[in-house]
Amino acid sequence: MIRTLIKIGIWCSFLLIIVLALTWSVDSWVKRSAEQQVYNDIGKVPYNRVGMLLGTAKYLRGGRINLYYKYRIEAAGKLYKANKIDYVLVSGDNSTKSYDEPTTIKNDLIKMGIPADKIYLDYAGFRTLDSVVRSQKIFGQNKLTVISQRFHNERAIFISQFKNMEMIGFNAKDVSKHYGFKVKVREKLARVKMILDLVFGKQPHFLGEKIEIK
Repeated sequence: MIRTLIKIGIWCSFLLIIVLALTWSVDSWVKRSAEQQVYNDIGKVPYNRVGMLLGTAKYLRGGRINLYYKYRIEAAGKLYKANKIDYVLVSGDNSTKSYDEPTTIKNDLIKMGIPADKIYLDYAGFRTLDSVVRSQKIFGQNKLTVISQRFHNERAIFISQFKNMEMIGFNAKDVSKHYGFKVKVREKLARVKMILDLVFGKQPHFLGEKIEIK
C-alpha cells in the first residue's frame, strides 16, 4: 500500500513538472512572438486605420470600477486623439440582454471624445480568439492595432500571426501585481488553451454577415 502511494506520488509530481514546463514554454513562446509588435509609447505606434479594443466588464463584484476596463478606454482615447487610428472596433461579450460590454464601452469612448460614427461594435467577441478571427472574417481587417494590457495584446497578436494577419498592440496601462495576480495566473493557462484551439482549428462561436468599416 505504501509503495503504491509512493508510486502515485512520483507520477503526480512528474506530471505536475511536465504541466509547469509546458505552461512556461508556451508563455515564453507567446511573449517572444509578439515582442516586436507591442508598443507602450504613443509616439512610436505605427498608424493603422482600425484599432480593436478588447472588451471586459466595467465593474467588479462590489461595484468598484475595473481598472483593466478603465485603462483600455483611456488607451483607445489616446490612440484616436494622436491620429494613430481612425476607427475603433469594440469587441466584447453580449451573451445576454443584461450584459452588453460593447455598448457600455462605446458610451465611454464617446465621453472620451471619439465620435459615435467612428465606433463599430462586435457583440460576439466572447473570447480573444473570437475577437481576432471575427475582425478578419466579419469586419474585413487584416491589419489593425489591438488595444488591451500587454499580456492580452501578446495573445491576440499570436493568434493573428497564426491567421496570417498583420497586428500590432498598443499597451494599456497595467494594474498592480496584487490587483491583477489572479488574472495573470489565468493568462498562463489561457495561452496553453489558445495553442490547443489553434492546433485543432477552433472557430468562433458565431460568424455571420460581413460588416464594412467605412
